[in-house]
Amino acid sequence: MKPIHTFALVGGTGKAGKYLLKQLLVQNFRVKLLHRKPETLNINNPHMEIVKGDARHYEAIYTLLTGCDAVLSCLSQPVGEPTIFSDATRNILKAMQVHQINRYVTTAGLNVDTPIDQKSAQTQFGTQWMYENFPTTTKDRQVEYQLLTDSNINWTMVRLPLINQTDDVSKITISLTDCPGNSISATNLAIFMIGQLTSEEFVKQAPFIADK
Repeated sequence: MKPIHTFALVGGTGKAGKYLLKQLLVQNFRVKLLHRKPETLNINNPHMEIVKGDARHYEAIYTLLTGCDAVLSCLSQPVGEPTIFSDATRNILKAMQVHQINRYVTTAGLNVDTPIDQKSAQTQFGTQWMYENFPTTTKDRQVEYQLLTDSNINWTMVRLPLINQTDDVSKITISLTDCPGNSISATNLAIFMIGQLTSEEFVKQAPFIADK
């Protein structure tokens, strides 16, 4: 795979994203972080550049991806706003093509379905709960998955159970067909996502991960 030196990061200040940002900076990668209100951030690192903008706006994504080698996303749904996932994904895929970037790793909930899934009763219950309580955003997540599968980039969508905001590092379990556990350490998730950028194991796939 192409060497990766600079990352574009979307959703880098949420409950999962801030741990991903921390790991990227600890490992001395250069990061371009998209944020709607950079003046509210208290982050100062010579390896990080903050780009002001919204993932729903193509111009912001285009600027973010300029000079980057790969894209990472822990994008979450802003409370009280229209669903964001498919619009952001369309912008990211379009800008990746323009900038000739080919590696994208993103996150989603366990509610996203793939053709090879064999979801347990528990995972099916969680999926149905999301459709009943958050129908619009849940459907939009599925649209996001379809946009990725229809694209020609090397994407990985990491499907997650409950995220524990912790620095704890432990072994994880991975499955392509069902969620293997009830929670994932945000730091374990970050390490896994960074590792995927130099691995072809889960290219064009949507693995579930969880703590052992």
